Amino acid sequence: MPHVTVSSEGRRMGLAKRITAKGAAVALVTGIALAPGAAQAGHGGADGNGYGDGGDEELRRQLVELTARPDGPPGVIAVLHEDGRSKVYRAGVSEVGTTRPPTPHDFMRLASASKAYSGAVALSLVRCGLLDLDDTLAERLPQLPAAWGAVTLRQLLNHTSGLPDFSDAESFRSVIRADPHHVFDSRRLLDFVADKPLNFPAGGRYQYSNSDNIAVALMAEAATGQSYQDLLATQVFRPLDLRRTSLPSGFEMHEPYIHGYFVDPPDAPEDVSELFGMSGVWASGAVTSTPAETGDFMRAWASGRLAGPAEYAQQTAFVGGGASEPAGPGHNDAGLGIFRYTTRCGVVYGHTGNTAGYTQLAASTPDGRRSLTFSVSVQVNKTADPVLLERLRAVQEDFVCALLRD
Repeated sequence: MPHVTVSSEGRRMGLAKRITAKGAAVALVTGIALAPGAAQAGHGGADGNGYGDGGDEELRRQLVELTARPDGPPGVIAVLHEDGRSKVYRAGVSEVGTTRPPTPHDFMRLASASKAYSGAVALSLVRCGLLDLDDTLAERLPQLPAAWGAVTLRQLLNHTSGLPDFSDAESFRSVIRADPHHVFDSRRLLDFVADKPLNFPAGGRYQYSNSDNIAVALMAEAATGQSYQDLLATQVFRPLDLRRTSLPSGFEMHEPYIHGYFVDPPDAPEDVSELFGMSGVWASGAVTSTPAETGDFMRAWASGRLAGPAEYAQQTAFVGGGASEPAGPGHNDAGLGIFRYTTRCGVVYGHTGNTAGYTQLAASTPDGRRSLTFSVSVQVNKTADPVLLERLRAVQEDFVCALLRD
């Protein structure tokens, strides 16, 4: 298949600079005509595994409208799941220059939705007594700055820690701009802000920070003596039979995948699927999965299957007004590795994410019976494109309403 690649080191560096200049958060970090039919919503029929095309023409129209915008994604796919059967809505293409639509089994980057997975690891360890939500950084990670010592695991998980965000550090971004494929020591990412104090006293207020989940993973490793990757496998991937979900450290994607693009009209979309390595995001944003398996995970996570009853009660003690990044549909409140989205039609729990080429929403009803995954192949956030973000949130809310109505 044709693949729009970054053909040289100089081009990679230039594209990385353009993305950061536009305001994209790297750490979470066009003149090509669409092929005939690319602006049409997919009508692929059932795939024999419980995935069939959804029949709501209004929902389908909204996805086509998103892909038709000058700043819109080349492709979008939404999967609504209930009791073993899924309805698939999609528009556009998985790769510019082809007619192949995105599918529920294509790989994609989850970006900050990966934080839900580190939350699942942490609460599974709390459940079995290896961690406590009131454990502090001073107790578990004494090598970190003493000024951060009072921060607890609970505060890391609900983003009230005050930790400075390593991905905002100019020293980190300069490395990315110079070499987007730079291989970081993921366990030393907090070194980029080790000279900074807390942004506010631990627990003082909500502030989203990519540093939080790096610290969560380090606490999990310190408590068990196991690598974070192994903990993901034993605590999350294997129990849920997630065979197409992984934590890569490099930049390459497994085939087939939904290609992610940098869209900056009037220039042509540029494929940035493999522009950045994942060692620079690790537990805060490196997980890759598929729309199908992301839904499987979120139904388990949102319903408490990966935590005990006591831990689930703490997980769903929400901080009012804490919004995920980017904000999800409706009113957002922050829990432990999860967010509550209160829409006009009801409540779902989930997580969002955005990185170069991808924006994600994964949500589930609290009983774990129904889920929605909504994936677009361009980065959308309040800094890069606030108008598109508000339109995207409105469409997502309509899909949540369809999920709850059905």
